[in-house]
Amino acid sequence: MATTADTWGTIHAERRALLADVRDLTPEQWATPSLCTGRSVQDTLAHMAATARMTPPGFFLKLARAGFRFEDMAAREIAELTSGTPADTLAAFRAQLDSVGHPPGPVDSWLGETVVHAEDIRRPLGLARAYPVAALTRLADFYRGSNLLIGGKRRVEGLTLRATDADWAAGSGPEVRGPVLALLLAVTGRKVAHAELEGEGLPLLASRN
Repeated sequence: MATTADTWGTIHAERRALLADVRDLTPEQWATPSLCTGRSVQDTLAHMAATARMTPPGFFLKLARAGFRFEDMAAREIAELTSGTPADTLAAFRAQLDSVGHPPGPVDSWLGETVVHAEDIRRPLGLARAYPVAALTRLADFYRGSNLLIGGKRRVEGLTLRATDADWAAGSGPEVRGPVLALLLAVTGRKVAHAELEGEGLPLLASRN
């Protein structure tokens, strides 16, 4: 089982891999809509940088300043880190490559934040990444067991998820199968991944937000 130090090592490695993929984007690519509704590629990278520089006390202070509205707080952080050029946003992200800062929550949240948002950026740009399989299965288990923010538990309730490229399956009920990365994205509400999935449970999954 991975230790907390191992998990942070994976997070830092994935941040570096994402930096390598986005450092030479064109202005048009930076403006491309990400898989995060209402956020561009630049916005999503800014959100990742903002999360990585956060501390639990800082989180609660900023949340209070935003009237305890999480989305308003996130929008303020993104606005701050996108007020300059894409190069400025990139520099803010680069400054957090080795950070272990984060809002309150378990370390798997920040591994998920890194991997899932990296896909939110990569997929609209046509970029692919071979993530560590152990990290993907760990995150699939994590998100399918929690409704906090993401709503993964509700989304896959009563379904069996089965990876076709890894030794991983979970749940019970009609089956949804496909690559583990696609399953992870589906659990976290990224419907673009449904095209890579199949099984008698897929219509039910697709009907859920």
